[in-house]
Amino acid sequence: MKSVFYPVILLAVCISNASSAQHSLTKLWETDSLLKVPESVLFDAQNKVLYVSNIDGTDPWAKDGKGSIGKVGLDGKIIATDWVSGLNSPKGIGMFKGKLYVADISNIVVIDIKRGAIDKTISVEGADGLNDVSVGNDGIVWVSDSRNKKIYKVENDKPSVYLENLKGPNGVLMRGKDFYILDAGGAYKVNNDKTLTMLADGMEGGTDGIENATGNDFLVSCWQGSIWYVDDKGKKELLLDTKQEKKNTADIGYDAKTKTVFVPTFWKNSVVAYQIK
Repeated sequence: MKSVFYPVILLAVCISNASSAQHSLTKLWETDSLLKVPESVLFDAQNKVLYVSNIDGTDPWAKDGKGSIGKVGLDGKIIATDWVSGLNSPKGIGMFKGKLYVADISNIVVIDIKRGAIDKTISVEGADGLNDVSVGNDGIVWVSDSRNKKIYKVENDKPSVYLENLKGPNGVLMRGKDFYILDAGGAYKVNNDKTLTMLADGMEGGTDGIENATGNDFLVSCWQGSIWYVDDKGKKELLLDTKQEKKNTADIGYDAKTKTVFVPTFWKNSVVAYQIK
């Protein structure tokens, strides 16, 4: 009986695991390692380009003026490593009406895309660790402060604290009228009364970037080296795990039309493109 029973059990487990894996990633390309500690990627459909924030240094929070924004083609070719320079350890990037909004420690640097130059700088008083940025359809800028554990709302260039006393906020995403954040291993929807509804938790390793995959499904990256797929029921799938390779997966970008996720590898100085299957 044993010689028959155990193979059947193993077969059942294999079938169960296979059926539970609904999505996967296929690698498309990887840039040369000429980027400078890339932390965030933003996909620009209109200009068919990727913007990449380069921290450029061993201290991710240094105010040294070495940071920059680079440009990468959708074929993985680096167009310009230092397209716009003079930033301080830049991280998350948002976009609205021809302008980029870049988190830069205690400021939001606004870049004119057409000119490829800094347009202005918005100082966020009290901020010390601005990290991810999302801009709504109304032009309101949302930015996390990971060090001070807050979320700021910037309307008409005037910042105000929107959420505070969080555990370790990073990724932010404004989608239509719905606002989502990542905080210390969990993904949450922020309700109108500023309470949080958990979508999924248990994503350890520094939850970093959040993107809307399709419908009410999301992609979540964790800095240490993982990418998760979270469906509308809160079920999560591990799509990528590069921790053993010591290859980070920081603040991801996403092209919903081609289902391509763009992953900055931080210390490995490259961006990798994967397609979701």
